[in-house]
Parts: sequence; structure tokens; C-alpha cells
Amino acid sequence: MKSYLLGVWNVFDPIYYSLTRLNYVCDLEAEKTLFRVRLTRYKGRTTTLSDGTIIYKNDLLIKIHLHNVKIMNELYSVSNDTKRAVYIYHMVKKSMPMLAEYVRTHKRFSEIKGIVGITSLYKGTKRLGFDNVPIHNSIYKAYKRLTFMPINYLASSSRHENPVYLFMSRNELVNRYRMDD
Repeated sequence: MKSYLLGVWNVFDPIYYSLTRLNYVCDLEAEKTLFRVRLTRYKGRTTTLSDGTIIYKNDLLIKIHLHNVKIMNELYSVSNDTKRAVYIYHMVKKSMPMLAEYVRTHKRFSEIKGIVGITSLYKGTKRLGFDNVPIHNSIYKAYKRLTFMPINYLASSSRHENPVYLFMSRNELVNRYRMDD
């Protein structure tokens, strides 16, 4: 059943991608990384990040989406939750310099306050430089939990944590993950 659902997801993912204004972040060989991104205006509560950056409502951010189909295809044969988590952590860590370069060279770089994502897989994200911020709106949190159900099912995840915002300021991102010129 899961392989069938993953196959269906592989078919519909390009349609989803085309409807969501997402852009791939590519590496130096123009290969697609885990990240798909788009500009967004933040609609949540004012948040102060660990580096002192304050994110206000309507600040311009880069919304990051993990390419879940790519991850699931690569992890299909891995059944251990811990091994999956470690693998995803290293995949994200490897993609972070390309994300930093994408932001650094973006035409609206000076306006971009940082990056934001929403995930229920946030163990280890602080080591990557992210700030985990709870989602306070209970309706939105329930909606995100609902939208994460298919990925949790396909991932055979036994953990179903509440989703959180992941933030990183623009300065933290480009300083921590600067690519050598």
C-alpha cells in the first residue's frame, strides 16, 4: 500500500510544485537539493530569534519546503526511525550552504529577514542553527498536523510531534553556511 501511495505521490508532486510557486535550490552542479522555496510574508506572532533578529508580521521571509518525495524515495528501504532521522539531518546539513547562497544572491536579499519552515521533525534542528518556535494558533496547528499525516504514514513514523516553526535569520544563515568563493 505504501509503495502504491509513494508512486501516486511521485506522479502528483510535479503538479503540486507547479501550483505552489516553489523554486528549487540547486547545488553547484545544477542538481536539485532537498529544498524548494518561495518568498512569503510572515503572518504569525512577533518572534525574537536567538541572534536578536525580530521577525514581525508581514516581514519578507524565504519559506523552505523539504522535497518530501525525494526524501521518501531515498529512505524507502530504511525502517529504523533513528537511522531515518540521522540521514535526513545530514541531507539537510549538506543542502544548507546552497540555501545560504540562494538567499545571498537573491535580488531581494536586503529585504529578506530570514528563512522559515514548518515541521514536526525538529529534533537536531538547533544544531543546524534553527530556532524552534511553537505554533500558537490551535486551528493552524491542527491543520498542519492534518497535512503532515500522509508523510508520517509513508515514513512509518512512530513519532507524531506537534509542528513548530523553524526560523533562521538571514545573517545567521549566510554567516554559518557561507560557501567558499
